[in-house]
Amino acid sequence: MAEPDAAVARPARADAAAAVARPLRADAARNRENVLRAARDAFAESGYGVPLDEIAARAGVGPGTVYRHFPTKEALFEAVVTARVQDLVADARARADASDPGGAFFGFLARIAAESAAKRDLPDAISIAGSLREDLNAALDVLLRRAQQAGAVRADVRTPDLIVLLKGILASLADISDPARRDLVFAVVADGLRPSR
Repeated sequence: MAEPDAAVARPARADAAAAVARPLRADAARNRENVLRAARDAFAESGYGVPLDEIAARAGVGPGTVYRHFPTKEALFEAVVTARVQDLVADARARADASDPGGAFFGFLARIAAESAAKRDLPDAISIAGSLREDLNAALDVLLRRAQQAGAVRADVRTPDLIVLLKGILASLADISDPARRDLVFAVVADGLRPSR
């Protein structure tokens, strides 16, 4: 009896693999992109707690369409966060060869500060597990070390310290809508990172 079950399982797996390999139809690809765009906006505004039905409504599709492309809310969030972190990594890498290492480092922190005001999922984004987090940490490490070598950042700060600091600040500012207060907090952090005179 085990033989027929195995024979049935093989074609089912082959069909599933073929479905994954097939490109999406134009309407399905459009729906997937609409879901991702709606999810990016919803997660940015409300964080992870946004209901999946709200994302579907924003995308102009039914919940079933969302589940067809992303079987769980976690999978959808991971897709959105992956794109966001890839963008941060690319920006940090682009700044790595700047002629002003201190300006590049503090400019990158300013970008994170600006995004934190508009994107409430940023603390979760920079906490993403796996190789993407390692890429972000490595890119940030290059910016930090170059800024330290240029004398723009205190020598005793390490990348893990900086990540902990950023996570804590982003999480604590998540419910603060006053941009002046947010800017002040990041200015104080930037001042604390500079070498003492």
